[in-house]
Amino acid sequence: MQPQQGTQTQPTVLPQYEVDTLMQQLRALFKDAPDYTRRALEELRGELATLPETSVESAGRIGQRQGEISELTMLLPLVKGGAERLRGLFKLLRGNFQGADKVGSVHDMRFVFLDNDTKLLFATAYDGDWDAYIDDFVSKIPNQLDVLLSVVEGYPGIRSPKLKDFLVKHQVPADAWYVSNPHMTVSQARRLEKIDKALNEFLDTIS
Repeated sequence: MQPQQGTQTQPTVLPQYEVDTLMQQLRALFKDAPDYTRRALEELRGELATLPETSVESAGRIGQRQGEISELTMLLPLVKGGAERLRGLFKLLRGNFQGADKVGSVHDMRFVFLDNDTKLLFATAYDGDWDAYIDDFVSKIPNQLDVLLSVVEGYPGIRSPKLKDFLVKHQVPADAWYVSNPHMTVSQARRLEKIDKALNEFLDTIS
């Protein structure tokens, strides 16, 4: 059951025997680490004995999900001159990514050029499952995606039936991932922001 917004849930504390086993495994894993690292592990015993409130699950076809939030990271090969073209586009947009707002489930996006501008690292966090997320991009901002991904080698086009297989081929699932508010969707965050703004404006009128 999903906790209600604003409620506090108690962390799950592992039984002592599980903590002892965990510590033994960690000591073996870091047996060749510097002394300060091994001391730090011992100091972290209490913290390592607790489990997070939200477990890691599958985001669907690929990737991880915690609560309502999923992750997507892709390493994409660029066509010759693709990085220069995309940098020029980003500069001209001046931070205008209103297309992501139209999708309505995008928390953030990052574009990083790697390996002498031959590859693009794209990373994002979003609400819900993988297939639904990709379908939203296809239906709501197809032109924006075709412009952005036209610099990617082998990109089949947003309307191609091969699109999802192409994306899966280049997606790299996270080995570890942290979400501060796993049950806070984009729509909930926007609603709370409006409530907070209205409350502050009301308090200003009576102060």
